[in-house]
Amino acid sequence: MIHFSEDKLSVSEYLNLRESVGWKKLTERQAELALENCIYCLSAYNDDGKLIGMGRIVGDGAVVCYIQDLIVLPEYHGLGVGSALIKHLVSFVTSLVGDGEEIMLDLMCAKGREAFYEKNGFLARPNENLGPGMIQYIRKVSK
Repeated sequence: MIHFSEDKLSVSEYLNLRESVGWKKLTERQAELALENCIYCLSAYNDDGKLIGMGRIVGDGAVVCYIQDLIVLPEYHGLGVGSALIKHLVSFVTSLVGDGEEIMLDLMCAKGREAFYEKNGFLARPNENLGPGMIQYIRKVSK
């Protein structure tokens, strides 16, 4: 069984989860700020209390939110952990919407994971109404 906790992970837990799935390495400062500045953070644990995944929401909480850093340890892929995390994250964002309002919930998925997110209610871009997602990396080179 999966247990969830609405907590802020420690920097080391966050960095370890990112490393487990081969994501780009962050500095401790980046990780700390990322965790401090998210709107919502949800962690998933197995029955033994082991951290097995997490997801967080970033954005303005009114017009647009993003699912960021949805991570599940590789040995728990395919067991419903990611879908359960998404369900909770979507529920949180839904709770932010007032009467007569609409909020956009976005994400940028890893290549090859489109079917997983479509299964969980997201639309792939580009499509007939939406252009492709765009990205720009801004880097400061150490002197």
